Amino acid sequence: MNTDKIYAEAIAKEYAPKRASKVVALKKLDQKAKRKANIFTYTFGVAATLLLGVGMCLAMHVIGGGGVFAMGFGIVIGCVGIAGIIANYPIYQKLLAAGKQKYAFEIMQLAKEISEAAE
Repeated sequence: MNTDKIYAEAIAKEYAPKRASKVVALKKLDQKAKRKANIFTYTFGVAATLLLGVGMCLAMHVIGGGGVFAMGFGIVIGCVGIAGIIANYPIYQKLLAAGKQKYAFEIMQLAKEISEAAE
């Protein structure tokens, strides 16, 4: 067997133009539809959780000097963090629905093409 020929074919295959699969394009569109909602949800959730943690630390006199003002301020910050955590999922659902609605036509059209080609 000619190893030079196999090696040359492997190198040529690397540089040949790649044909994009419709399934790969469908997956990318699906990820694109969900990306904005996911990024916001993770970022907002982490920020709200950190607010809750800071509020707890202030209320339990771990940070902030331990006065009554620090405790009251910690309770307020903690409540804001809890409110953010509670609001995170409904906001995620609305952003996800908006993203799906934005790309629904393209996704449905591509899915229809894939299912028709499979038959």
